[in-house]
Amino acid sequence: MNRNYIKFLAAVLLFGSNGIIASYIALDSYVIVLSRMVMGSIFLLLLLMWRQQKIWTGPPRRVWGKLILAGLALGGNWLFLYESYTQIGVSLATLACYSGPVMVLLLSVPLFHERITVIKAAGMVTVIAGMLCVNGVSVQSQGVSWGLMSGILSAVCFALLVIINKKMKGVDGLEGTLCQLLIGGVMVGAVTFSMHPQIGVLSLESVLAVIVLGVINTGIGCYLYFSAMQYLPAQTVSIFGYLEPFSALIFAAVFLGEILSLLQILGAVLILGGVVFAELCPLFHKKRIRFDE
Repeated sequence: MNRNYIKFLAAVLLFGSNGIIASYIALDSYVIVLSRMVMGSIFLLLLLMWRQQKIWTGPPRRVWGKLILAGLALGGNWLFLYESYTQIGVSLATLACYSGPVMVLLLSVPLFHERITVIKAAGMVTVIAGMLCVNGVSVQSQGVSWGLMSGILSAVCFALLVIINKKMKGVDGLEGTLCQLLIGGVMVGAVTFSMHPQIGVLSLESVLAVIVLGVINTGIGCYLYFSAMQYLPAQTVSIFGYLEPFSALIFAAVFLGEILSLLQILGAVLILGGVVFAELCPLFHKKRIRFDE
């Protein structure tokens, strides 16, 4: 369990740095999504073939239905998210997208028979309050629009992605990640080329950023994310997921020189505090019970 916590945390922090790396790539957002999926798929395929020392034959047939649905949900999540970025900006798009973990938290009761404890609920409320502080100004200035709907659709795709992966059994983490990236890549590729994107000559900086984003952040990050998700409670996945926008906020301040307002700093503290409270308090409580016994 501890190893899966570390893997999931590492993946979330990698995802949080996506915006920093993407800022060095002079390409349309949809092309960036497609390039990271293609490069991530190639890297994972080579890694899988090297590990198995043979040609990859694919996962068992009985899980292909779930893999296809998960791949489509992954592609939809990224497509709608980047569309929302374009329409209403990063702040409000992030807030809309991260209503997805709340959906997962609520659905964890009927789907996975997990009990929502007072501590988990309090942690989630604290995290959501932090997100509202981080993006509060954008929320007040924007009304309901296609961009906001895209963010909500991204959240729905995220919830489906988590639920399907939690329901998926008997598939290797590396194989499952590769299949989802390949299927999502086909979907994103179809949408991208239907828009006839213009791709010019890339600088060395952009090429290196594409490689890092595709191989490390997407290939390795997605493998860590999906392989750990299967062994963590859905509520933990929901709450820990909020460390991605938290880390993105910190990375932007450190590496891009973006200045945080007092309200954003308060929001960041609430997000981190809510995650720590929801995950560590139950552990301390269990240890105290054992000590008392």
